[in-house]
Amino acid sequence: MDYRQLGGSGFKVPALCLGTGTFGGRGEFFKAWGGSDVAEATRLVDICLEAGLTMFDSADGYSGGAAEEILGQAIRGRRDQVIISTKGTFRAGPGPNDVGSSRFHLIRAVEGSLRRLGTDYIDLYQLHGFDAMTPVEEVLQTLDDLVRAGKIRYIGCSNFSGWHLMKALAVSERYGLARYVAHQAYYSLIGRDYEWELMPLALDQKVGAVVWSPLGWGRLTGKIRRGAALPETSRLQSKQAVDGGPPVDQELVYQIVDALDAVAQETGKSVPQIALNWLLQRPSVATVVIGARNETQLRDNLGAVGWALTPQQIAQLDAASAVTLPYPYWHQRGFTERNPAPV
Repeated sequence: MDYRQLGGSGFKVPALCLGTGTFGGRGEFFKAWGGSDVAEATRLVDICLEAGLTMFDSADGYSGGAAEEILGQAIRGRRDQVIISTKGTFRAGPGPNDVGSSRFHLIRAVEGSLRRLGTDYIDLYQLHGFDAMTPVEEVLQTLDDLVRAGKIRYIGCSNFSGWHLMKALAVSERYGLARYVAHQAYYSLIGRDYEWELMPLALDQKVGAVVWSPLGWGRLTGKIRRGAALPETSRLQSKQAVDGGPPVDQELVYQIVDALDAVAQETGKSVPQIALNWLLQRPSVATVVIGARNETQLRDNLGAVGWALTPQQIAQLDAASAVTLPYPYWHQRGFTERNPAPV
């Protein structure tokens, strides 16, 4: 397993990370992802460690905290062998302070995650979303306090816009506070928005991308094709899961799958392996979060490392997944041309 620097930190993480959204399966939304219990989760962790995958990502909102509890039991007795990444800020109760990134909620969220995970520290703690109601200074001071208390090693964020992230980095620099070294962001062949602003920012500011849903919310598994029925176990069978995931143009999906099929024939690799390998060669990507309902899916995803697509194959996939950029990005592209026409 390849290990990479996490942003501008000195911390190294494996190229692949196992997501625990499939642990627990509580509620319609997470049931559509999977429902691994402690025994199955432990087996998946065993397979990961054998392959050198030592990082496991969770969140306090996954199955109402059950995913963290199951992960904690699955790694019991081997905490020193694993990297734990988890997230908070989503609503965790009915009260007005049971959501967001306030000092009140963040401290409570971190303490809850520590308890469920059965550990006294979290390697990477990420804000699950941007809280516009809480001052950035309060958020970062709280996270800095938790780092100094030894409860968190590194901090990251998730689903921030470019200005959210840049403002936070500026505040950290101004006041000497802990700095985001990771941004957990949606990025896949069918969702390349990350490249427009967040990737340039990540490269400039040394923020490592922790990629979520690299198979486009289950659409790049190799089982979604024109004229074919959805697999019975796909999360795409659940309207709630579909509505809660990334929007996508279905024709674009088919176009990209066609290109993936062509590369699969050339390489002898599976469609998911190719989609994951493409991501692993993108700038700023530190680790890709893979999910697995079972051992078969996990072993297939683990086959995405140890080899590389050719430049020609990457160009083929780039062309199939290209979309028209929104303003001002289409305009800015003109500056990369030798003789841009003024507009």
